[in-house]
Amino acid sequence: MKKEQAALVPFQGFGRLRRPEVRIDPSSAGAKRQLVDRIVGKLLFSVALFAIIAVFFIIVFLLRDGYQIVLETGPWHFLTGQDWNPAGQNPIFGVLPLIVGTLLVMALAMVIAVPLSIGTAVYIAEIAGPGTKAVVKPAVELLAGIPSVVYGFFGLILLTDWIRVAFDQPSGSSWLAGSILLAIMAIPTITSVAEDAIGSVPREFREGSLALGANHWQTIKNVIVPGALSGISAAIILGMGRAIGETMAVLMVTGNAAVIPDPILNVFSPVRTLTGTLGIEMGEVAFGSQHYHALFGVAVVLLIITLAVNSTARLIINRIQRTSRPTPPGWAGAASVPFVRVARAVRDFVRPQTRILHPITAQRFAFSLIALSVISVIAVLGVIIAEIVVNGAGAITWEFLTGSPSDLGRAGGIFPAIVGTLYLVGGALAVAFPLGIATAVYLIEYTADTPLTRGIRAAVDLLNGTPSIVFGLFGFAFLVLFLNFGVSMIAGQITLALMILPTIIRTTEESLRSIPHSLREGSYALGATKWQTIWRVVLPPALPGILTGAILSIGRAAGETAPIMFTAVVFSSRYLPSSLSEPVMALPYHLFILTTSVPGASAQKYGTALVLLLMVLSIYLIAILVRRRCHRAKVM
Repeated sequence: MKKEQAALVPFQGFGRLRRPEVRIDPSSAGAKRQLVDRIVGKLLFSVALFAIIAVFFIIVFLLRDGYQIVLETGPWHFLTGQDWNPAGQNPIFGVLPLIVGTLLVMALAMVIAVPLSIGTAVYIAEIAGPGTKAVVKPAVELLAGIPSVVYGFFGLILLTDWIRVAFDQPSGSSWLAGSILLAIMAIPTITSVAEDAIGSVPREFREGSLALGANHWQTIKNVIVPGALSGISAAIILGMGRAIGETMAVLMVTGNAAVIPDPILNVFSPVRTLTGTLGIEMGEVAFGSQHYHALFGVAVVLLIITLAVNSTARLIINRIQRTSRPTPPGWAGAASVPFVRVARAVRDFVRPQTRILHPITAQRFAFSLIALSVISVIAVLGVIIAEIVVNGAGAITWEFLTGSPSDLGRAGGIFPAIVGTLYLVGGALAVAFPLGIATAVYLIEYTADTPLTRGIRAAVDLLNGTPSIVFGLFGFAFLVLFLNFGVSMIAGQITLALMILPTIIRTTEESLRSIPHSLREGSYALGATKWQTIWRVVLPPALPGILTGAILSIGRAAGETAPIMFTAVVFSSRYLPSSLSEPVMALPYHLFILTTSVPGASAQKYGTALVLLLMVLSIYLIAILVRRRCHRAKVM
């Protein structure tokens, strides 16, 4: 055996071993691989800049069409004017009622959503067993998958009627209805981020608290929640951004009266939001008119508010990530704070005269409230799905699924809307998928933490926080008007692609980060170039996570209405489009028009809502199953 091993090593003498000098012919395969590697790096860099370019164009075109109203009315009058009456004999453009309506609806939504979301996050992260968690967590995620127009349909059909009857009001379309819907829509965002924050609290904190005599609830209250407070704060801020940027649901249930409630806390007063104003009025405004410029001014105000909220959340999250290094228990700094909480919990435990409730009683009461919050969230999901399924199942026939609409949608089918939705989603994915993957690969594999990299990531974050209605306005101003695409399928596809691009980039980045660096080093050691390593070593194991991001993007694009309202869709068409330059039907927009503008189409409304809901939820279920399978594969 020793002779065989020795035979494998060439004799080098007694001096220092020297690596033989190898001259590479410029025409050799190695030089060609290096050339390909450099070319690929340059191409990926060019694609990565697309995110910055997209943000630049969105801001430029909004400001270009919005600054005119500021010049005509003055910024102070525009922002603080208490009347919005663009159709009057003397048009008035004061956005204060719109800003107040937006903030009021968002504030009450947070009052409703935050306790339910935090309770659900605590339950999933700290209380639920593996089997229960496997049911509750996907159920909460499915709430995020329900299209906003379906929420609006549910609110207009059921919620507003309940408010009208329960509170003896002349109309249920009100500030309260909008806040309840936005609270339901914000719950998945807040729950998901808060659960991640709670799960990131070091295990040693829990064990130390329990070892010192605190019970489960005292540990959660005094150690885990305070330790995750920064992440929970970021979750709430992200939920606020989600609520501020919502269009279709609030447009359908808030009453859309541009007034400030009197008194200010009258939750039954109708209100109008910034997004609702854009959704209602943009489709009927004359191009280049004062009203047109005023609406773009509203979009600028909306963009500034949402970007400020989302940037604040991102700053908090980044700070958490920078300071979340493991620290031994008992050390000074952030790690010592939870243990002070533990000491206080133990002090309360051993001094019963200072307690209002016995620890066991307090734990039972707290866990009951947490369970009630989880039951409420699951019940909301059940009510929405049951309402639509029970009333929509009767409308689902072969003729409904394969026919064309007639009598303004009261009869016929929705086949052109189904196919049009698939066309829009497929085109958007064809544009965004390669751009998103290329950008993520460049950010993870080709760059360090440089100002350029931070600029690209900031641009991606800005795109991710931009309300969908703003994408619609940008598509209308840039694609439909400036590039003269007209209302067409290609304009809608590009607009949707910009909207889903950040999701694909973020999910691809996380998938690439999960690949151990040792695999890359082993590939380089075997002589592979960077691109060969990425293509053959890094991307294959990251593919399931990348596909999950693509599936989630498909679900979001299929359920969006606001980005395609002004760029791609028509309400009724008996024929499928024959080219990219023609408009299309789409399920979300078809449901919106049936619900708000076509009386006597109850069966068609429910049938369309059910088809759209099943399509989007099926996509999200596939994403959940793919993620779960990937997690099991990693564990094994």
